[in-house]
Amino acid sequence: MGMIFFCCPIVSIFTDIFGCRKTAVVGAAIGFIGLMSSSFVSSIEPLYLTYGIIFASGCSFAYQPSLVILGHYFKKRLGLVNGIVTAGSSLFTILLPLLLRVLTENLDLFYTLRILCIFMFVLFLAGFTYRPLVPSVRAKESGVKGGNRSSLFSRRKFSPPKKIFNFAIFKVTAYAVWAVGIPLALFGYFVPYVHLVKHVNERFKEETNKEVVLMCIGITSGVGRLLFGRIADYVPGVKKVYLQVLSFVFIGLMSMMIPLCSVFGALIAVCLIMGLFDGCFISIMAPIAFELVGAQDVSQAIGFLLGFMSIPMTVGPPIAGLLREKLGSYDVAFYLAGVPPLIGGAVLCFIPWIHSKKQREINKTTAGEKMEKMLENQNSLLSSSPGILKKESDSVI
Repeated sequence: MGMIFFCCPIVSIFTDIFGCRKTAVVGAAIGFIGLMSSSFVSSIEPLYLTYGIIFASGCSFAYQPSLVILGHYFKKRLGLVNGIVTAGSSLFTILLPLLLRVLTENLDLFYTLRILCIFMFVLFLAGFTYRPLVPSVRAKESGVKGGNRSSLFSRRKFSPPKKIFNFAIFKVTAYAVWAVGIPLALFGYFVPYVHLVKHVNERFKEETNKEVVLMCIGITSGVGRLLFGRIADYVPGVKKVYLQVLSFVFIGLMSMMIPLCSVFGALIAVCLIMGLFDGCFISIMAPIAFELVGAQDVSQAIGFLLGFMSIPMTVGPPIAGLLREKLGSYDVAFYLAGVPPLIGGAVLCFIPWIHSKKQREINKTTAGEKMEKMLENQNSLLSSSPGILKKESDSVI
């Protein structure tokens, strides 16, 4: 996941230049090649290249356009649509471990990887359905508006984009705060996903179905994506950020409650609540980006954010593992994992205020410019009126 998110800033540039369809299709093809080549590797070292880099990079190129394309078609129900689309990952979180267990028990790892290539091929075909309504950078700079398709493609060849990295989006203060607050909240985000089963093995040794805790997170995460995606459609503008604040508060508190659960049923309840608000955080990420920077800049806005997210999501679990080795249990690791979401949520609370303040300044400036234009028009009319009156008097005489 860290590598997938780390590549997203680069992917966003390709999305701006070539569009969502080409980027997603090429990404799925690269992922297919990486996964298929991993199935022929007999040692772990080449897997760092085939699986860790090639396959992950391909998944990144296929993943990022899927967040951007929805905003080209939906505005009023963007939250619900994002919830429906992202709920698919929750479904596979539930079903894929069961499938992998059956495949690895009956086949070896290499044949399992080859079977999983079927999913990448389906993703490759699905990429052809992306037809962005917002023009790409090359299309905008070529100056072509509809019309002849052949002239459009011919001009695209000779019109490279002027801006590669669109750092201007960081001049939007609300987005800059959002791009800092989200990664800050995610330092402990992946700790439960990576270490929860090991914690259950140590704390509840008599339990047989220990993997059910992650399955519970996946189930309620899917429900949360649908539920909060729908709720987000009724929350106006940037105030959708408050839903993310709520999700981070609950994620942080539930992480801290994991070590306090002495009964397995209580741990299940904590995982169910955590999954519900995890779905809230994920489903409204793209709608908030559209509200902050607009449809034209949303690709790189999401790309930069996911790139920043890759660092804490990669760093958090190893630190938790190190604490486990030093202290002998995961208790302190889970307590500390709950702190960053609370801090990040507090930072995000400032975004609606910053955004509304900026909007008031823009409206005030616009109103002042309109008033100046009206006064200029009035003065020009007054200056020309004496000549008009003189001509009228001469004509009367």
